[in-house]
Formats: sequence, structure tokens, C-alpha cells
Amino acid sequence: MEQSLIAAVSGIAADQTYLDVIGSNVANSNTTAYKSQSAQFTDLLAEQVAGASAPVAGGQSGGINPIAVGAGVRIGAVSSNQSQGAIQATNVPTDVAIQGSGFLVAQQFGQTMYTRDGNLTLDANGNLTTQSGALIQGWMANAQGTINTNAPTGPLTIPTNTTMPATPTTQLTLGGNLPAWSGTGTATPVDSTINAYDALGNVVPVDLTFTPVTGKANTWTLQGTVTDPAGAITQLWTTPPTITFGTTTGQISSVTGATTNSDGSLSLPVQNMPSTYAFPSSDTWNIQFPNPTSPGAVTQYSGQQSLTVTGVDGYSSGTLSGYSVGSDGVITGSFSNGKTLSIGQIALAQFSNPGGLASQGNLMYIQSSNSGQPTVGVAGTGGLGSLVGGALEGSNVNLSSQLTDLIVAQEAYQANTKVVSTTAANLNALAQMA
Repeated sequence: MEQSLIAAVSGIAADQTYLDVIGSNVANSNTTAYKSQSAQFTDLLAEQVAGASAPVAGGQSGGINPIAVGAGVRIGAVSSNQSQGAIQATNVPTDVAIQGSGFLVAQQFGQTMYTRDGNLTLDANGNLTTQSGALIQGWMANAQGTINTNAPTGPLTIPTNTTMPATPTTQLTLGGNLPAWSGTGTATPVDSTINAYDALGNVVPVDLTFTPVTGKANTWTLQGTVTDPAGAITQLWTTPPTITFGTTTGQISSVTGATTNSDGSLSLPVQNMPSTYAFPSSDTWNIQFPNPTSPGAVTQYSGQQSLTVTGVDGYSSGTLSGYSVGSDGVITGSFSNGKTLSIGQIALAQFSNPGGLASQGNLMYIQSSNSGQPTVGVAGTGGLGSLVGGALEGSNVNLSSQLTDLIVAQEAYQANTKVVSTTAANLNALAQMA
């Protein structure tokens, strides 16, 4: 009878652990990125009553199976369900959800940890952290917004006082059609006005004028003029370049008076910029003409004039007004001048056995001897999942199955206590017989 007590007590202990696992799952049904657990039962070493015997040769006797009585049960493992939780939009810029495999990499007090909890925040220094203060790791961009993902990872920072410096204009892109010019008749210039920027971010109104050359069919000169704040008009080029179009093709056939670059643009030194604007003394602008026959090429066909400046670089200074996280983990800052710039990129890590990670609480895990070594990389590559900015991964706990398991655990617990009470009654009866 002692064996039945031992087995029943082991069942009670195992069922208690089973209830603990279910209780934890139910309690965390609304915890961000929580992975449900399940208890696996295994039997204890059985007590052998009699061994097996082989059949006797000649058909004199058959074999006998061994006789063993089980000693009870124990929890063999508590495994983690790594399936994807539902993605829920929050529209909070620091929130990120991992769609697919992978963990965020974090460091705290010199220890590297891993988590799928993307409920992040910014601390007083602009560090991107978990709610428990662990620093999220990745790669910071340089001043030009370039990210080197081959470099070692480090803490990511999004300082709220980030400023994008002003950049002076160096390139203009033209496109559209000039009306066909026969070389005779009334020469009507074609104007296009744009806003450029100097090195301090001041707006510089620039008027580009194509003027037909009298007596030369399909030939135009290009001049830029700037009106300073006092109203004075200055021509940018002492000798404006001359542009000739093909007689039958309508495409640019030759350019004189300017250096033609390999990409088809014209390099024009700015010779007479008003001193009220802050441009380098040796400043050179590139006038970009898209490749002939391309959809945006500058052409000369009879018909309506549509020539315009389709693009201009340079911009005024701006301060960080917002940011977002892309699917590849790139944090893109939006600035008050309408420009965007990459600030950094969040790193992800994966393991050959993520279920082997050791839990540290706060949804944080550390590498164990059975998790394998982490492989750190960019989201969306090498088997890593993608990131969803402004969203969180929900718990993958299935409440209906947990409540069903709760009933099973309760019935098993009660059954084991019934074995104890029945065994106790039998022992009491034996004692009364003495």
C-alpha cells in the first residue's frame, strides 16, 4: 500500500505543477509576446516484481513477461510554444512586433538578453529601451544616413533634439518639351522658376530661361537669374551654354559652353551669385537632362511648351518631428523640413533551438547550453522575420484550451487525492485488525 501512496503523492505534485503552468498561461493571456507553456508528464522508474523468462525449447512452456508496478509520475518537461501571436496595431512609434522568427537583442548591466516584447520606450538620453531598461541593440547611421550592418551592434539612440543641417543646392533636373524653333520669327523665351537653397538653408528663387537663338533653328541658350532680397537681378553665368536639338529626332544633339558629365548633366560654375546668399565661392551646379528617349527627357517638338524643373536638391535645416520603423528594422526620422533620414537599424537574433533559452522574467531570455549560439542579422534576411512598426505581438495563449486543461488537471488532482484517502482507509482498517 505504501507504493500506492508514493504514486498518488507524485501525481498530486505533478498535477500541482500542471496547474501552475496553466495558471501562468491564463494570467499572461494579455501579456505582450508571451509564449504559452505546456507540461509534459513522464512515469517514474517502475518497481520490478518479477523478471521475464524465455520460452522453453521443445514447446514445454511459454515465455513469461516481466511484472512491474509503476512508481508514479513526474513532470518531464515544461515546453514553450513558439508560435506567432496576433499582431495588434498601436500606432506608437516605439512599438515593434516581430512577424516570424527572431528576437530583439538587448543589453543590461553587461548581460546580453533576448526578447520578443516590442513594447519599447525612449529614456531621458534618447536610448531605445525595453520597459525594464534594457538597451535595444542595432546599428546607428552616420550623418549621411548610411548604415553599416557589418559593424558590431550597439545601443540605438533617437535623440529628440536631432537636427538635420541645411544643404545647398548643387543639382537641378529638367524635363518636358520646348516648342519647335525654326530660327525665324518671334523668339519667345521659356521660363521655369524654382526655389534653391544656400548653405544656411535660405530659399534662393532661381529663374531658368531658355531663349531661342535668332537665325539658328533648334538652338537655345540657357541662363539662370536670381533676384536678391533688394530686388536686384543677377545672371548666374557670364556665358550661358547653348543647347542644340536634332532636326528630325527632337532630342538634344549637342551642348556647348558647359562641361558635359557622363550622366548627361551640365556642370556650370556659378559665377555671379548675389553675396546675400551663402554659397561657396567655387560653387558648381549640375543641370541634369534625363537621357534622350527616356520618359522625362527634354525634347523640342512642335506643340505646347511643358518644360519645367522636375527636381532640385538642397534643403533648409530641420529638426526631428517623428520617426517610424520599417519592415527591415530601419528607423527613419521625419524632419520639419520635409526630408527623411535613416537614424539606425534594429538587429534581430535567432537560435537553432529557441525553446532552449533560459527565462529571466520580464519576457527576457538568455542563451543556454541547449539554445545554440545566436545568429544576429537584419530583419527579413537569413530566415529572420520582419518587423512591424507601431504594433505589438499579442500572447499566443488559447484560453479555451487552457480552461479545458484546467478541468483535466482538476479531475486528475482529485483522483490522486482519492487514491491517498482510499489507501489511508485501508491502512486504518488493517490497524484495527491488529
